[in-house]
Amino acid sequence: MRLEWHMARRYLFGKKNANTINIITGLSMFGIAIGAAALFLVLSVFNGFEDLLGEMVSHFNPDIKIVASEGKYLDHPDRLIAVIKAEEEVAEVSKSLEEVALFRYVDNMQFGVIKGVDSLFSKVTRIDSSIIDGMYSLQGVGEEPRGVFGVGMASALKLGIGPREALTPVAVYMPKKKKRGPLDKPFKTLFLMPSGVFAVQQEIDIQYVLAPFEFVADLLNIKDKSSSLEVRLVDGAEGASVMKSLAARLGKDYKVKDRRKQDEAYYKLMRLEKWMFFALFALMMLLVAFNIIGALWMIVLSKQQDIAILKAMGATDTKVRNIFLTEGLLISIYGLLAGLVLGLILYWLQKNVGLVTIPEGFVIDAYPLSFRWTDGLVVGGTVLSIGLIASVLPALRAMRISITQREK
Repeated sequence: MRLEWHMARRYLFGKKNANTINIITGLSMFGIAIGAAALFLVLSVFNGFEDLLGEMVSHFNPDIKIVASEGKYLDHPDRLIAVIKAEEEVAEVSKSLEEVALFRYVDNMQFGVIKGVDSLFSKVTRIDSSIIDGMYSLQGVGEEPRGVFGVGMASALKLGIGPREALTPVAVYMPKKKKRGPLDKPFKTLFLMPSGVFAVQQEIDIQYVLAPFEFVADLLNIKDKSSSLEVRLVDGAEGASVMKSLAARLGKDYKVKDRRKQDEAYYKLMRLEKWMFFALFALMMLLVAFNIIGALWMIVLSKQQDIAILKAMGATDTKVRNIFLTEGLLISIYGLLAGLVLGLILYWLQKNVGLVTIPEGFVIDAYPLSFRWTDGLVVGGTVLSIGLIASVLPALRAMRISITQREK
């Protein structure tokens, strides 16, 4: 064992002249343990919400979505579907067409996004498992167009689903893009019978209405175009390799997006919040660093004669400095290990018992947690860095102790 580690352990755990040093050292380790556990759990909570979001939006977003690199629409989508289906790991392809529209139900009006989907949309996504009222149906008796509304949109329109409301359609207004005469109406109006309400994720629920693809094409007065193509992969398919292959097949005129890229802005916001909270807790841990500085400083003062003897025996200033840097690192290591054990215990209890609950009305009862090894490495690196930085001043003080030092 190198001299630095041997002497650092001896100074850390050996008998000290003042009991105060033991108390401050213990408080330093305790503070690091609590801080490390807090950092670990904060990152796990954000990971849990990120995974929960991914699970929720998977009911609405496909495995892969293909859009135009420029412009709003894809031309000749059926030709593109044939190219995409040539990929072995592609199970289903659905085409969709969406645009902002104005909805009116009785006396209630609301802007939202109408998304026209074909019959394969429920196979590409899991939207039918997200229905909370009514049913997932886009065609009624006599092929009348029907719509499925996000719960937020349904609430804004005060929409009712049931036998009583079955005779009241929702009017959908779309501005006419072509030039019109002075007596023409500025909006094209079509009617949609409500059939169901879905709940996926708030940003989606408050704005989306699903309708038949042909209904939206008629509303927009366009033919042989779509906003996107939505792809479901076969079970066990490697998404990254399929995306790369599809991008090569389709060319630079198309963008191929996985689920994260489809909600890129939301994921970026979550990551920003995650690391902001991490930085806040890391700054709080800097307060613990003052305890480490105090403990090491007092150890340096109490071991002045020992340091002088070490220098007389040939220890260089650098070696003396490294002893106390190592001692600060040891305090951080032991505190980190205790914190990780504490964090794992609380992690297990939250996952299995639900120590901290969420108020009623949310999709889950307790805060979700998800462990990632990369976050564990970040926590470990942060804690050890703080301990090492806190050791610098006491280590420099130890370097300046003279070889002629005498115990007073």
